[in-house]
Amino acid sequence: MRQGAVEVGVRRTPPEWAVLQRRLIDMMSEAALDFADRYTRPDGTLIWRDDWPGMDGSDDPYEGFRNMPLLYAIGGADALLPRARLIWDGITWQWTQYGQIRDEFDRSYDWMHHGEAYLFSYFMGLADPESLKERQRAVRFADIYVRNATTDPVFDRATGHMRAPITGSDGPHFVHTAEDWSTHVPILAEYLPPFEDLPGIDAHQKTCPWDDPDVLAAILERINVRQARGDVPINLLVTSMAVHAASFTQDDAYRDWALAYLENWERRCAENGGIIPDNVGPSGTIGELNDGKWWGGFYGWRWPHGAFAILEALCVSGANAALLTGDMSKLDLARSQIDMLWHAGRDENGQWVTPVRRYDDGWRDFRPFDPMYGVHLWNVSMDPADAKRAERAWSGHYDEVDTSYGTYRRTNGGHVGFNGNSAQWFRFIRGGNPDYPERILRANLAMMQDQIERYRSDAFDPHTMDHRTDPMAIHCWQFLMPVIVEGLAQLTMGGPMHIYHGGLQHVRLRYFDPVRRRPGLPPTLSALVHDASPTSVTVTLVNLDDQHVSEVVIQGGGFGEHHIVRMDADTESGTITRDVGASHATLTIAAGATVTVKLTVERYAAPPSYMAPWQREWPPLLKGRSL
Repeated sequence: MRQGAVEVGVRRTPPEWAVLQRRLIDMMSEAALDFADRYTRPDGTLIWRDDWPGMDGSDDPYEGFRNMPLLYAIGGADALLPRARLIWDGITWQWTQYGQIRDEFDRSYDWMHHGEAYLFSYFMGLADPESLKERQRAVRFADIYVRNATTDPVFDRATGHMRAPITGSDGPHFVHTAEDWSTHVPILAEYLPPFEDLPGIDAHQKTCPWDDPDVLAAILERINVRQARGDVPINLLVTSMAVHAASFTQDDAYRDWALAYLENWERRCAENGGIIPDNVGPSGTIGELNDGKWWGGFYGWRWPHGAFAILEALCVSGANAALLTGDMSKLDLARSQIDMLWHAGRDENGQWVTPVRRYDDGWRDFRPFDPMYGVHLWNVSMDPADAKRAERAWSGHYDEVDTSYGTYRRTNGGHVGFNGNSAQWFRFIRGGNPDYPERILRANLAMMQDQIERYRSDAFDPHTMDHRTDPMAIHCWQFLMPVIVEGLAQLTMGGPMHIYHGGLQHVRLRYFDPVRRRPGLPPTLSALVHDASPTSVTVTLVNLDDQHVSEVVIQGGGFGEHHIVRMDADTESGTITRDVGASHATLTIAAGATVTVKLTVERYAAPPSYMAPWQREWPPLLKGRSL
């Protein structure tokens, strides 16, 4: 214990949630390493096929291992971080050899898929804040967009828009070929037709035969004419990469670019009468390449996921802008589209349903509205109006823990994100569902054990699996991964899991171990954030070691964005109060003790930063030759 430190906490029997939480962290760390042993070689590459055509798929292997650094950042085993580094390097090298990656970044894909893939990188920022490699990569990746670092620029500074829906280290991708889409055809065949004027295809049918050469040719012709150039709302997911770079550098260029890009889409929404258009042409004109229609763009209001993809991008970019500025009006674009869809809804058998897709003849595909969008807005704003946006769509099943992750729609990532309990957490943090911590931890523990049984089975032996005939083989690592961290992230840090397609981890608290000088809870400590207001956060910490104290640094926010003004903590002799006035506060919890700490906070008082509490500066970025 540091000289002069004050022990806090009252010695008592640890609560069930604390024991479950620590058990889950320890068992999941073991499972993560075991999973890596089964599916990767000693050099970090995946045991898989020797070729992979098309532009799709490089996101999927990253997704299968992305939670390893997040588990480490929560408090998982020391071995997770070097293993995560090795696997990221292995995947990046392997898909470079296949042809999908150049200069460590995907050559060309949409930002829904980029967003999924680069969660791994964002979590490495949380797990490895002192890494020069991660910092250099963050800058290089963001500069593709912020500084137009590719030979053919991806961003048009004159219009303030991206030049294509498909971008990457090769620049904008203007011409789509059958080879580009070859490995994605079996999956896309399960979705509705991407256009309403495909010869011989009913525009309202639920599936589309992409595997028919004539149909594929007609689709590609229309993509190249109508969708391959110009901007689309899902490109707003790139703002997470800009924040990632800003958090490693404090360079205002990334901040300013992200804010300006969101503001440009706000203007396009206003021009379109309050509905964000899903396609903006090369000159900046709405519907320029789409017969003047504001709907029908790539990953837009109609195809393939409709409103789901657009609302995610708006919530992500709005939350990022609020993180950068502390200005909650940055959420207004997302709010406006949520409200627009809500008011376009109708009553069906006593349930309010809202449209998901826009066709030429109007809104269609009415479904119950998912409260998760309101949850993510409220998580940032803590505005009662955002809470109402979540609660007005409430259904009784959100009061129960989703143990199969079935209620979180496939298009929102629940099938591979294992993050389907945002609404349930929202109810808990607002004073409901008092047994939620135990239920979510038990559910995650059971699912992890099920995943272990699955990936260890003969059916999923990487040496004997058929990686060529099963179109979902590219997703096998996501479906099988045992690192189910939703409950751990929610309870320890006080926030919902990130939005799956590229959202950052917006939370109230993070932890650092000052003894081992690493992110995460110390190895005998459990944490539960159980109350939050616009000015305070309350967390209970339990030291499961009844022989030794546990020292921990608490950080305000996932990125140090919240200042801790004051700290009130229990001791054996009563409550003590300490003024803090910084983003970090250090506590020493007595052996075998439980302490409830109320932190008075000033939210969004500092720019986001990955810097660890003991860091004073980052090493300078490396500069190459000028040839």
